[in-house]
Amino acid sequence: MPYPSSRPDAGLTFTPTRRHDTYPAIDPKKRDCRGKFVLITGAGKGMGRSVAHSYAQAGASGIAVTARNQSEADTVCDEVIALAQQTGHPQPQVLPLQVDLCDGESVQNAASAIQKQWGRLDTVINNAAYLDPFVPLADSDESGWWRTWEVNVLGLYRVTKALLPLLLQQENDGDRTIVNVSSVGALALTPGASAYQVSKLAVMRLTEYLMVDYFDQGLLSYSVHPASVATDLASRMPASVVKAVCVDTPELAGDTIVWLTSERREWLAGRYISCAWDMTEFLARKDEVVERDLLKLKLAV
Repeated sequence: MPYPSSRPDAGLTFTPTRRHDTYPAIDPKKRDCRGKFVLITGAGKGMGRSVAHSYAQAGASGIAVTARNQSEADTVCDEVIALAQQTGHPQPQVLPLQVDLCDGESVQNAASAIQKQWGRLDTVINNAAYLDPFVPLADSDESGWWRTWEVNVLGLYRVTKALLPLLLQQENDGDRTIVNVSSVGALALTPGASAYQVSKLAVMRLTEYLMVDYFDQGLLSYSVHPASVATDLASRMPASVVKAVCVDTPELAGDTIVWLTSERREWLAGRYISCAWDMTEFLARKDEVVERDLLKLKLAV
């Protein structure tokens, strides 16, 4: 009998409705992000690009995007300007940044550029990720397995450490919010996925540690499952998994993250949220979430 690879406590049915595409309640054009300055890592394509688009439609005043390829970052910034103007917003200040999260100096240079250009930052979306092909641990490539951790955990750590002083500076009366893109995979046991899924589990715990260290300074940090989208990253999973699971649109992730960060939600500090949940139904469970301290990592005893 095989060891169970799926878990009933992964939160897939936390709301009765399971969303696959954007919907009116999270429409970014109904959000007001004027005056907000945002950084999205890994925004050259896929879900990060969609998050940047959603912030543009919500009227964010400043949008910085990082990508490993400068031309991709430049293209997304051009798209952001066009979308903001199409939605009736003033042209945002954009900052296209070529960044390699495996290079600490590259990350620090990006933080310095944001400090010099804006002198403030409201929200960080730690979206950049790496996924090593799914193989049993004994068959895995050590460098690829560890690169997953270098990007997903160490890279996130570097970005967060470099930008925390800017987020928390006394004269900053902004949102002081960090969204760490995790995955429902952190709560699963998919054969061959040890590098990716364990790294995303670490992201969830690191999100809680940010609250332990900085909640009293006004920081809010959330772990977010961005739904299951057929991105270039996802294509590294087995084709059967992609076909069965990756049925969501990137707009669902982008619009949900903008909805989540368009106002401060202290009651969600340190918790896990899935973009596949219906946000109206999710809000209806607020009192229960707080009273039972749900959506955090715990040991069932």
